[in-house]
Amino acid sequence: MKQAITTELIRNLPPGPCDIWDTKLSKFVVRVRPNGTASYLVSRGRGCWHTIASVDELKPHEAREQARTLLGEDATHRTHGRDPIAERKQQRAARSSMTFEAFLTDRFEPWARIHYKRGPETVQRLRTTFAELFPVKLAAIDAWTIEKLRTSRLKDTKVKPATVNSHLTMLKAALAKAVAWHLLPAHPLTKVKAMKADKTGRIRYLSPAEEQRLRAALIARDEARRVRREQANAWRRERGYREWPAENPDHLTAIVLLALNTGLRKGEIFNLQATDLDWMLAQLTVRGESDQKLEGSKSRQTRYVPLNPEARTTLQAWQAATAATSGYVFPGDDGERLIDVKKAWLPVVKAAKLTNFTFHDLRHTFASKLVMAGVDLNTVRELLGHSDIKMTLRYAHLAPAHKAAAVAKLVAHGA
Repeated sequence: MKQAITTELIRNLPPGPCDIWDTKLSKFVVRVRPNGTASYLVSRGRGCWHTIASVDELKPHEAREQARTLLGEDATHRTHGRDPIAERKQQRAARSSMTFEAFLTDRFEPWARIHYKRGPETVQRLRTTFAELFPVKLAAIDAWTIEKLRTSRLKDTKVKPATVNSHLTMLKAALAKAVAWHLLPAHPLTKVKAMKADKTGRIRYLSPAEEQRLRAALIARDEARRVRREQANAWRRERGYREWPAENPDHLTAIVLLALNTGLRKGEIFNLQATDLDWMLAQLTVRGESDQKLEGSKSRQTRYVPLNPEARTTLQAWQAATAATSGYVFPGDDGERLIDVKKAWLPVVKAAKLTNFTFHDLRHTFASKLVMAGVDLNTVRELLGHSDIKMTLRYAHLAPAHKAAAVAKLVAHGA
């Protein structure tokens, strides 16, 4: 039927399936489907339809303008000897022949580098984990293909179900973008479910004795550096060479003590700027947003972490020793952001006789000590910057007192 497509018409659309052709703009149509849903469409010739939007999303005059634009583009193409329908067929053919590798390289990676907090790392993980999919056409990836890959990976006893789940989540997110970009008609992995895995995972934290050994190893390292510096200056003094500064503080001790007392991630410590330290409120700021040089917090949410006496004293002593009032709190040798402390950290771990202990475990130690001291889990979550309490629940077993009290009530009830 033909009728002017107006707001009044949209309010009173007939219930049955039909096409209503606009009398104001040729080829502009409202299509009512058997289930009652309705959309604006434009006919682009020879059975080729372009869906503009649902009638709930746009007003008639807005949809008509979009239709007019599309029809104008088609007319321009025809004027220049181009066939828009043939071009669209070629585009569909190109999409259907696109391999997973081409999708990653040409489409997903450029997007992920801008929109993902760790875009390059995500793409590299997809390349490494799903290299077998490179020659496979994007449209040929299905649930069975992924199930076979997953089964094959789990034959390696070193690969944990949690790791497989993490990689599956990355792949699903990438393919979701392929659907959004109309490279796939539907998501092929909607029925592939995550495997049951240990949600608590590895929580390694320092015992009081281990922490004492770690602190002693840091003190011994600093003292050894001081002695070497004095010996080197004595040698240079005898030969008339310019001496090195007597005070040459090393960042490792300050970084480790800060991690133990704040629970900051390594990257968050490296990102700290002098302006992030608030001595009046005795707190530091972990920035949520990223800029060209810095990554924001993992959750992308700014948080404020109180500085206890040791953390405050450590940072003030460090700033006084370095005479730094701006820039990075812990700069690298070139004054830019510090990249890593592995070279200095690993010998200290060895000297402290710590086994199976990483720098990130300093964060676990901070959280574990709080929970064992009776701090509620939501406060711990806020201090750690977890966006979901589920992450913080990993430490719940370290506060068994409330469970013991609950079980004790059975005895009182039975008496």
